[in-house]
Amino acid sequence: MAKVVKRSPAPLYLAAAVWVVWALFFPLYKLTHFLLVIAVSFGAALAGKKLFPDKVFEMPDPVEPETTGNPQLDALSAERDRALAEMRRLNDNIPGEKISAQIDRLEEDTRKIITHVVSHPEKLGQIRKFMNYYLPTTLKLLNAYDRMGEAGVSGANINGARGKIETMMDTIVSAFDKQLDALFADEALDISTDITVMENLLKQEGLQEEKPFSMGG
Repeated sequence: MAKVVKRSPAPLYLAAAVWVVWALFFPLYKLTHFLLVIAVSFGAALAGKKLFPDKVFEMPDPVEPETTGNPQLDALSAERDRALAEMRRLNDNIPGEKISAQIDRLEEDTRKIITHVVSHPEKLGQIRKFMNYYLPTTLKLLNAYDRMGEAGVSGANINGARGKIETMMDTIVSAFDKQLDALFADEALDISTDITVMENLLKQEGLQEEKPFSMGG
């Protein structure tokens, strides 16, 4: 923990007060007068330092950003954090339960998509269009929606544009969901293959229970 000292201004104020009071009530035209007031103001400053000591605060050490050692993946993580922060800001600014829930969903999908790819760099190519177009365009639309809402007026252009964005949000959420789902296509295929192989082996070994035959279908 780093220590930060916040110096009290009280000693300076007390020293200055001594000069003001002395100038009002005591002579200040000889060298001895000046030497005396300097000594008194110095004593006042020392007293003020004891009465109003400096405050020491412990500040947490700066957290170094996590790095993967891969500049491309580090840049991807940084872009994820920037996009998520922007979504949270927009969600705070934009009223409306429905669009708020939609932005929450976009934020969750974005975090999961990028975090998954950072952990599986071989899938980086699968989200290139998502990163280069879908995500920035979505943020652009939400920013436009926010700005037009803050205009505080109604009109054909503003209402029409905001209505189009509201209609488009369902499609955007669905697209983000599908992008996340597509990242698990290989895993789903592997699981399906493993299950098929296991079922066949269980049948060969006679270890799989046969479903009872039913006359009712």
